[in-house]
Amino acid sequence: MPLHSNKPRNIEVPRAKPNLYPALLIIMQNYNAKLSDFGLARNGPTGGDSHITTRVMGTYGYAAPEYVATGHLYVKSDVYGFGVVLLEMLTGLRALDTARPAQQLNLVDWAKPYLADRRKLPRLVDPRLEGQYPSKAALRAAQLTLSCLAGEPRNRPSMAEVV
Repeated sequence: MPLHSNKPRNIEVPRAKPNLYPALLIIMQNYNAKLSDFGLARNGPTGGDSHITTRVMGTYGYAAPEYVATGHLYVKSDVYGFGVVLLEMLTGLRALDTARPAQQLNLVDWAKPYLADRRKLPRLVDPRLEGQYPSKAALRAAQLTLSCLAGEPRNRPSMAEVV
């Protein structure tokens, strides 16, 4: 499934995938990203407030908090997982890493204050870049990432808005 399409922006595919993480993203020869492995995907809700309830499955660290807590899966639950992938790309860190200090174990929890403050953002960006990146692009990426990681599904953008 392509991550973008030529469909009108107001059409949202009602498919919920609680198991979105980097290994499922495939970059094709023409640099188009594709999403693979729909083993856990469910035909999902069509409205922002409707949901389906399933047994909680997926990869910890990428699943949306409302899904982990309640088993309720929203279309915008996928957006949260995509936000985690964006955060990994921005920081060069994994979503969960037991080798990090306890306060940094969960990347999302640790990074949110940095994403929200443009002065702190340089401390969050992958140090392997050695400061050699366009700061405006990093700020836009941080803002998009933060909006994807909103606690409430209704406060997240749609995937059509993201891509």
